[in-house]
Amino acid sequence: MRVLHAVTLHTPTSDFGGPTQVALNLSRGLRARGVDARLVTLGDGFSGELPGEIEGVPSFVFQAQHVLPRFEVSGITSVPMLARARRLVKSADVVHVHLMRDLVTLPFALTALACGVPLVLQTHGMIDPTDKRVARLVDVLGLKRVLRKADSVLYLTGVERDDVQAVIPDTPLRAAHRLVNGVTPQERRPQRTDGPPTVVFMARVQERKRPEEFIRAMPAVLKEYPDARFVLAGPDTGFLAAPMMELARRLGVGDSVKYVGSVARDEVLDFLRTADVYVLPATYEPFPVSVLESMSVGVPVVITRYCGMAPEVAEYGAGEVTESEKDADNSDLVARAVLRLLDPAANERASQAAVRLVEERFSIDAVVEDLRGVYESVLRDH
Repeated sequence: MRVLHAVTLHTPTSDFGGPTQVALNLSRGLRARGVDARLVTLGDGFSGELPGEIEGVPSFVFQAQHVLPRFEVSGITSVPMLARARRLVKSADVVHVHLMRDLVTLPFALTALACGVPLVLQTHGMIDPTDKRVARLVDVLGLKRVLRKADSVLYLTGVERDDVQAVIPDTPLRAAHRLVNGVTPQERRPQRTDGPPTVVFMARVQERKRPEEFIRAMPAVLKEYPDARFVLAGPDTGFLAAPMMELARRLGVGDSVKYVGSVARDEVLDFLRTADVYVLPATYEPFPVSVLESMSVGVPVVITRYCGMAPEVAEYGAGEVTESEKDADNSDLVARAVLRLLDPAANERASQAAVRLVEERFSIDAVVEDLRGVYESVLRDH
């Protein structure tokens, strides 16, 4: 079986985050099972030649052209990529598109329909009803068509499925299937016996991720653990890193936090192993890979009830699930959750539970087997 994964962007610092990493994780898992999985994407930020292979996955990487800069990642494309799209699609038995309203994945989905190649869509929480005029135009020009005609639509949560369905309320989604994100189980990080505790935020630094609540939680935690260290990590796509550091200084805790920027992919797990608690107070986060990776190495997590894996984290005791409202300051809830997990006994219990949760529910092996079943069904029914 030959599968082509289409995703919008790959950069040396993983600025696009989850969708690209999910596509790579799935492709590696498929290749390990004899499936010829390949990736097509745009590349940006490379100083030399664009890679022909990413994390062991053969890849067609085209230089990103910023044709509509005001739309950021949605406004990038590549004329050479679009010129080759039909040939790439026709070389595959299944085209798996990690869909968003953009000039990369939507053209590949439309090309798959035009060529009659089975099409699987995965939306990563990026497709929902919108009042934005340009987005609504994109819906009319092609997005609704691919949602109606796709052979299968993969979703992470019931909320995501309902959001996608709401874009085409007149047509039931065909073969909608829940596919969670998965990671490779890892060696658990050692239990901390001495030294200051470390609390980490690792995600794109943007408003939706709520880094401000991470910073505002610091004073209450430092009151109980004066030597605690806080690390803010991730690409500054929301231009908030400097304001967050300034907020920490105004709160009198500037010396206890450090912004380290993006963490290289091959360093992520070792970076997470230095943490005692991982915090992501995002208002809406369908299924963040960073949370899975943290738990895979035994780092307990603090997430909100809007995170797609919140029910499982609560069930297993792999961390703390807090409330979070967009227009409220929830930092006191974050601080109390961090303090509970910094207790050595509680931290050890949650660490063991986090590893068990990944092994039992979110192993990439189980996810890939599930996906392969989707492909076989699509090929049979197309």
